[in-house]
Amino acid sequence: MTHAIRFHRTGGPEVLQWEEVGVGEPGPGEVRVRHAAVGLNFIDTYHRSGLYPVPLPSGIGLEGAGTVEALGPGVAHLQVGDRVAYAGGPLGAYSEARLIPADRLIRLPDSLSFETGAAMMLQGLTAAYLLRRTYRVQKGDTVLIHAAAGGVGLIACQWAKALGATVIGTVSTEAKAELARAHGCDHPILYTREDFARRVRDITGGEGVPVVYDGIGKDTFTGSLDSLRPLGTMVSFGNASGPVGLIDPLLLSQKGSLFFTRPTLMHYTARRADLEALATELLGVVTSGQVKIEVHQRFPLQQAAAAHIALEGRQTTGSTVLLP
Repeated sequence: MTHAIRFHRTGGPEVLQWEEVGVGEPGPGEVRVRHAAVGLNFIDTYHRSGLYPVPLPSGIGLEGAGTVEALGPGVAHLQVGDRVAYAGGPLGAYSEARLIPADRLIRLPDSLSFETGAAMMLQGLTAAYLLRRTYRVQKGDTVLIHAAAGGVGLIACQWAKALGATVIGTVSTEAKAELARAHGCDHPILYTREDFARRVRDITGGEGVPVVYDGIGKDTFTGSLDSLRPLGTMVSFGNASGPVGLIDPLLLSQKGSLFFTRPTLMHYTARRADLEALATELLGVVTSGQVKIEVHQRFPLQQAAAAHIALEGRQTTGSTVLLP
């Protein structure tokens, strides 16, 4: 029997349960994937806690890598035995095997491990749309990336540096500052010790940055706006410290006619063509070595609750995978 992590009520990590599940045969347009590794992401905690409501009971997880076990009717672009990876719905990646729409899957090159595939897809595609679509980073830009030593942060720092940008990043400890610096962050800022907005102004000669990539949310929102130059772009793509809350549009005007967006990966990859385009860019920088995907934590899938505790406690750096 196949096992999966599921939850029947929202709450803390303790609501995650290891259960037997039936997978069955794939229907039209579906495939069955046997997971070799599953990605851990902060959005998983939003589903579990109820911040992002989902119908209950529910599976959990949006990212995985493994092998195609069976094809449903109408699937022509994949074969049994193909190595694949994915990021996105429907929920259910925290499982030994699952059914998933075939058009959500990307072939994983033989040169990349399943762990790399599971660790890079959601965080890497997030970095891809942030840097190449939401605000297209150009050579000579100076950018601010919050949580620079996290999973998205380490990828985004390397990628932005490869694009020719000067990278400013916020971190919470000296160890994380060194990690971020080793991955392309020119100016790590310990937000626990100094006013990051003031430091950004110092670094940029008072001008501010054209874009802030903020996955932290409530705790960094005001400082992020204060770090932007006039006509700058505030990209709020996560809520690690809690949701931002209501925003007065006049605030954006007062701080320099700023642009504000709250994007999600799901919208940027809703069309198969857009998913393939972003995945091609991501695979390009990873296979070329410009961006290294580093798995710093591994947990047995059955211990997903412990992984959530570590993630929410900011005890992790880089990427974390769950192993079935």
